[in-house]
Amino acid sequence: MSGGKSIRIVDSTLRDGSHAVSHQFDAEQIAAVAGGLDAAGVEYIEVAHGDGLGGASCNFGWSKLTDDEMLRAAAPVIRKGKLTVLLLPGIGTKKDLEMAAGLGVKAVRVAIHVTEADIGQQHIGLAKKMGMEAFGFLMMSHMVPPEKVVEQARLFESYGADVVYVADSAGAMLPDDVKARVGAVVEAVNIPVGFHAHNNMTLAVANSLAAAQVGAGFLDGTCRGLGAGAGNAQTEVLAGVLDKLGYRTGIDFFGIMDVAEGIVEPMMHRPQVINNAALMLGYAGVYSSFLLHTYRSAEKFGLDPRKILVELGKRRMVGGQEDMIIDVAYRMLQAKG
Repeated sequence: MSGGKSIRIVDSTLRDGSHAVSHQFDAEQIAAVAGGLDAAGVEYIEVAHGDGLGGASCNFGWSKLTDDEMLRAAAPVIRKGKLTVLLLPGIGTKKDLEMAAGLGVKAVRVAIHVTEADIGQQHIGLAKKMGMEAFGFLMMSHMVPPEKVVEQARLFESYGADVVYVADSAGAMLPDDVKARVGAVVEAVNIPVGFHAHNNMTLAVANSLAAAQVGAGFLDGTCRGLGAGAGNAQTEVLAGVLDKLGYRTGIDFFGIMDVAEGIVEPMMHRPQVINNAALMLGYAGVYSSFLLHTYRSAEKFGLDPRKILVELGKRRMVGGQEDMIIDVAYRMLQAKG
């Protein structure tokens, strides 16, 4: 049992969930979800294109609304929680961050590949200067051993980050992998540690609990698990399980269930399931947002998407390299012919 420890939940339905609807949330939907999450007691409500501020592009997918329009839709209905954004340096810019701060964003998660924390230093510094909470977000943390994750987490701490995250962006970790990495970071830094799970091998909730058991103070979820690949830990399930274990989340369990079923589920383009391609993401350790891009390339060239994903895993492709998927598929077609 937890002994009554608090766990703070970041809900990413309106950011990671954007991948699963081809970034087509409209203003009415954003306001409904954000308002529902706020009323249910969710503290951090993340709103952005799936690839963060500035993510709308031909490489990552065009969104229905601009960043400005998305944040303006969410800000007025978030009264108790904190409007939060994700920023990948090189995709989002310092100017984007300044825009977000001007619209009432209270927290930013600066997301970088697990070996490149130094790229986020200036963004962490700017966020702190503007009075925002700054999270360092180490993506694809399964790709390196725990000591490397610790090294990069310490860098984020030295830059002034308030929280550092271990992110299983590919849904590739097993519970022992999570415990090794999250536990090592908890021991090494003096700031709270978070964990972001994907469900490509059905382990998102189990891995989140493993993170909590070794000291994580922040966990991520999305309503109905809506997200890239096979999705994320379901916020409503996570809230219920944590409550049964004696953790305090501040979330109204019935309220978050109602948001998931009554507001988010009707917006979904399809059920969030673990099909063969999503399973391959976790098995091959490939970035979860690659899934739809891989399907499109497989259809274009008449290839098995699973084989494309295996090849991407062998090449250790990372977030931001979505434009390379079609090149890999084309080369596989040539080799096949």
